[in-house]
Amino acid sequence: MHIIGVLGGVASGKSLVAGLLAELGAGVLDADRAGHEVLLLPRIEAAGRERWGDEIFGPDGHIDRQRLAGIVFAEGPDGPRERKYLEKLTHPEIARLIQRQAEVLAISGTSVAVLDAPLLLESGWYKLCKELLFVDAPLEVRRSRAAARGWNKEGFAAREGAQESLDQKRSRADVTIDNSGSPEQTRAQIEQFWQSRFS
Repeated sequence: MHIIGVLGGVASGKSLVAGLLAELGAGVLDADRAGHEVLLLPRIEAAGRERWGDEIFGPDGHIDRQRLAGIVFAEGPDGPRERKYLEKLTHPEIARLIQRQAEVLAISGTSVAVLDAPLLLESGWYKLCKELLFVDAPLEVRRSRAAARGWNKEGFAAREGAQESLDQKRSRADVTIDNSGSPEQTRAQIEQFWQSRFS
């Protein structure tokens, strides 16, 4: 299977690009969904409770992602240390679920898939990919999009700081998609990319 990994800064439009590739026929390897599922595993919940206590659990009795984010994206030395612990705990399980998703797609006859994961390089999941796309958008555009999602400047900076630098992502990519304009302009680039590879 030809797996396309999607890289980019926070709020650059990676999900838009992944969605456009899916419209053209790519299967979707959903790392975010895998991340949600992993946090529901009893072993992960138990480890989370042991590390951070009941405060990370919501009214439904499961880990509340926002409460957990408040800890792992906290300023100072605590945030990075706790984030590293969380990644060590969850990344192997997420990788296993992504691999399972890929196997299901392959069995169904899907020959191309897209993997949109915020920590594609850091986690090593890029090794599953045959090709990497970098979604580029100016900082102010990305900040504006993040604000529309309800993130403040500190939250944006914390998430951006937790990832590899944009230069590193750009240098690792095989193709750059400019997502600073309209969705239609981005769609045209994705269609051109698709036709050059799979038509």
